[in-house]
Amino acid sequence: MNFLRGVMGGQSAGPQHTEAETIQKLCDRVASSTLLDDRRNAVRALKSLSKKYRLEVGIQAMEHLIHVLQTDRSDSEIIGYALDTLYNIISNDEEEEVEENSTRQSEDLGSQFTEIFIKQPENVTLLLSLLEEFDFHVRWPGVKLLTSLLKQLGPQVQQIILVSPMGVSRLMDLLADSREVIRNDGVLLLQALTRSNGAIQKIVAFENAFERLLDIITEEGNSDGGIVVEDCLILLQNLLKNNNSNQNFFKEGSYIQRMKPWFHVGDENSGWSAQKVTNLHVMLQLVRVLVSPTNPPGATSSCQKAMFQCGLLQQLCTILMATGVPADILTETINTVSEVIRGYQVNQDYFASVNAPSNPPRPAIVVLLMSMVNERQPFVLRCAVLYCFQCFLYKNQKGQGEIVSTLLPSTIDATGNSVSAGQLLCGGLFSTDSLSNWCAAVALAHALQENATQKEQLLRVQLATSIGNPPVSLLQQCTNILSQGSKIQTRVGLLMLLCTWLSNCPIAVTHFLHNSANVPFLTGQIAENLGEEEQLVQGLCALLLGISIYFNDNSLESYMKEKLKQLIEKRIGKENFIEKLGFISKHELYSRASQKPQPNFPSPEYMIFDHEFTKLVKELEGVITKAIYKSSEEDKKEEEVKKTLEQHDSIVTHYKNMIREQDLQLEELKQQISTLKCQNEQLQTAVTQQVSQIQQHKDQYNLLKVQLGKDNQHQGSYSDGTQVNGVQPEEVGRLREEIEELKSNQELLQSQLAEKDSVIENLKSSQASPGTNEESSATASARDSEQIAELKQELATLKSQLNSQSVEITRLQTEKQELLRKTETFAKSAPAPGESEAGTAAKTADVEGRLSALLQETKELKEVQALSEERSAAREQLAASSSTIAILQNEKSKLEMDVTDSRKEQDDLLVLLADQDQKIFALKNKLKELGHPVEEEDELESGDQDDEEDEDEDDGKDQGPI
Repeated sequence: MNFLRGVMGGQSAGPQHTEAETIQKLCDRVASSTLLDDRRNAVRALKSLSKKYRLEVGIQAMEHLIHVLQTDRSDSEIIGYALDTLYNIISNDEEEEVEENSTRQSEDLGSQFTEIFIKQPENVTLLLSLLEEFDFHVRWPGVKLLTSLLKQLGPQVQQIILVSPMGVSRLMDLLADSREVIRNDGVLLLQALTRSNGAIQKIVAFENAFERLLDIITEEGNSDGGIVVEDCLILLQNLLKNNNSNQNFFKEGSYIQRMKPWFHVGDENSGWSAQKVTNLHVMLQLVRVLVSPTNPPGATSSCQKAMFQCGLLQQLCTILMATGVPADILTETINTVSEVIRGYQVNQDYFASVNAPSNPPRPAIVVLLMSMVNERQPFVLRCAVLYCFQCFLYKNQKGQGEIVSTLLPSTIDATGNSVSAGQLLCGGLFSTDSLSNWCAAVALAHALQENATQKEQLLRVQLATSIGNPPVSLLQQCTNILSQGSKIQTRVGLLMLLCTWLSNCPIAVTHFLHNSANVPFLTGQIAENLGEEEQLVQGLCALLLGISIYFNDNSLESYMKEKLKQLIEKRIGKENFIEKLGFISKHELYSRASQKPQPNFPSPEYMIFDHEFTKLVKELEGVITKAIYKSSEEDKKEEEVKKTLEQHDSIVTHYKNMIREQDLQLEELKQQISTLKCQNEQLQTAVTQQVSQIQQHKDQYNLLKVQLGKDNQHQGSYSDGTQVNGVQPEEVGRLREEIEELKSNQELLQSQLAEKDSVIENLKSSQASPGTNEESSATASARDSEQIAELKQELATLKSQLNSQSVEITRLQTEKQELLRKTETFAKSAPAPGESEAGTAAKTADVEGRLSALLQETKELKEVQALSEERSAAREQLAASSSTIAILQNEKSKLEMDVTDSRKEQDDLLVLLADQDQKIFALKNKLKELGHPVEEEDELESGDQDDEEDEDEDDGKDQGPI
């Protein structure tokens, strides 16, 4: 405040003095007027003065305006005026161009007023609550004011909103507002809110922000939309950039698939508006955020997979090969495709198969390389193509082999009708343009990165330098150009290529040392005292010579490790050599290139180092330094250790191969075991079926045998004691066993019925004495329900047993009738002598006695059935009692709802009484002002305290559910 008053006091007197008095009077009216119209008019007047006299209004009126927001919420018009006035005070938006000093002073005023406003965090909370109002004149100025606060003091306001209950959720509701101006300003508000705050970004993302923003982008026409699309895309960038949690949520929610329609650019003649170019540029950047090399590798690869599966990569490649695309969009598309395919084999293979729509069709890689080595193309486009080529070869040994194979003699097209990638790289490597030399050298170095096979293959490449002269190797040609003293950029590119080529490849080192001019050239370059510009070349020469020592296999007697170290000590000096080697990592452009894989340079002269090469320097600098200072004995020991390690590695590899073979054999044996198990199960099933068939045949045989015996009985003498009325003794015994079994089943069923009857009686007695509390009744009902379920299950079991018994009884009755019929037939057809008649009568009486016993058992089983019916009736009584319990519980819930309603009515009456007391107090104050006698001050104060207590109680009730 002292700062603001000082600024205000420094202004010249005159008209401002009159305006200051006017502002003071208006503030007094706002503070003291009892009529809402007077306060509204005063706030409207302050709003009209707030832009021109921002400082004065801010100093004098801010407190009164905040008070208006607190007390006059019922009137949307005065709230809107107050919010507009506060916005004019805090905002730094200037409609006209002003001087720089005035602008700085305006920014200081905005930050100072913002600091005063948020000094009380309740003010921001109050503003958030006002945003819940649907009235346009309240919500829109509230959104603008909160956006201005976030622009002035973003981190402080973000923290207040973050700890405010439901603060972020209230702001997310703005995206669903049907009025576009509020929705669009809500997007801008969320942009400021989510900037550089990971916690708020996560909350906004989980409040369904992705779905709403993508819907808005689709409604507005995707890339053909207006600035609203751009604002939504920037908000999406805020939510996703450097936020792994939100990126994973975006991928898991299948939102990557919804990005594909963004890149349907339509007809090439449809035109590219400035807004469409901007929208597409931000869309491409958003894709790059998801597949950035700085993201965790697993998250990046999953996004790359999703982009290929949904066709997004294919759509980007279509733009890449289309005509009429603006240069900046084409450049950014190349960079985006680069990161979508980087390190992901499936995407790299697809990119290798893309062809340009030319006649004849050419691979996209070849078309891009043509642009890279063409010095007439824009610099940024050439850098983008180089980055695309590097990403295509990154961790892609298959692609590296395909590029190197285009240089080998067996694959070169003799007709010359087509240009290969390798030929373009060689052409760029030896052209007169130093930038093409550098780009081609770095691109070829990436074809050899961590691939010893291709390093050896590249040694086979032969170049025809001129007609009549024998061809020379590519390695020799690189050293020849290096010794000719070309531009620094060309020499740096060639030295980086040679260092990459020779590292971890002793055969390439031997080929390099085989040329007797190479080592003297390197030592001469390192030993000379040249200017600062040549120090980098000296350092790279020292690195190349160090690689020739460290990876030397001593196959050339004249250039063995020890002899090369002696040469360095004599010609250069070890300390001087190490110092020159250190020039590389000390160069100012080295650290810049080591930060990001993308070659991003402001101009061609800054294009010196490659990102992957900086990794190689960091890896080799220390080991080369140690190798230079090692003695010959230490080298011998190291060689022995290397040989031992190689032998150990070979042994380990051998055992690994053995284990792998054994694993394969185990897998085969497991498969065979599983197959044999299946066959065994099938055979067992077949055996079981055959056994059952054999048993059926046996039963049929026995039945036929019995029938045959019956026929013989009718034809023969009836005096045979082995048959009784055509019934075999075995059959009679079987009937007796079945009768005994039925008796035992009957006793078992009767015992079970007795147990169930006792359980039913217990349940009835427990239901007859109801519990005193709800918890015991609930427990009893649960227990009853469990017992009822058990009874149901047991009843079903008993019914099934009863049905089986009924079937058996029916069968026995049928046999009884058959026996009776046979007896009668026998008695009629063949009367026997006296003794035989008496025996037959005795046997018949025995059979009839057994049949009467069966009838008695049948009656007993019917009694069992009656008992089961009684038990079902008891179960129905239990169901009726449970329904009674449910009815009582429903009546209890209705009573609780009535109690809640009565409590709400009581709360409403309390609120009405509080309002009435407040009105009485206001009327007493007016009577006092008019001179009428009123009660003592102590009583009024006590009344105020009572009112405040009531208000506190009401507030507590309102806040209780939160």
